[in-house]
Amino acid sequence: MNSKISKILSIVTGAISILAVYFLVRIIMEGDDVVKESLDLQNSIVSPYITFAKVVFIITAVLAVGFSLLNLIKHPKALKKALMSIVVLGVLLAVAYMLASDAAVTNVSGNVLKEGEAGSTSKWVSTGIWYSLILGAIAILGIFADFVKSLVSK
Repeated sequence: MNSKISKILSIVTGAISILAVYFLVRIIMEGDDVVKESLDLQNSIVSPYITFAKVVFIITAVLAVGFSLLNLIKHPKALKKALMSIVVLGVLLAVAYMLASDAAVTNVSGNVLKEGEAGSTSKWVSTGIWYSLILGAIAILGIFADFVKSLVSK
């Protein structure tokens, strides 16, 4: 990386850190009074800190996604690989959706839980659970395969 860009990034990072520490020190100086006292005190001390954190998070996310997309555009092979991976994840999501139940959510006694009625919400929650299980199983199989591979290659 260019040393000029590196210096600029270091200065920006330092400025963000100093600003974050300033907000944190203000909150620590108030102590528990921020939580117990009036809403005005919370709005004057905690709200700017939260807004600052949100702004930094949004800027970071936009830069990360932007540079990732730029890198994919510059490297067509990586773009093709990424699109194939998205298709595979979509297929796994479709499988999870097919495995999911849209039945009502019941407790041990068989009574329908509050807001646990059958329908699309129940189906998507079940899909999310199945999707996590499928991806977790794939991850565990990958770790196991890598472990066996490392044993064999030694």
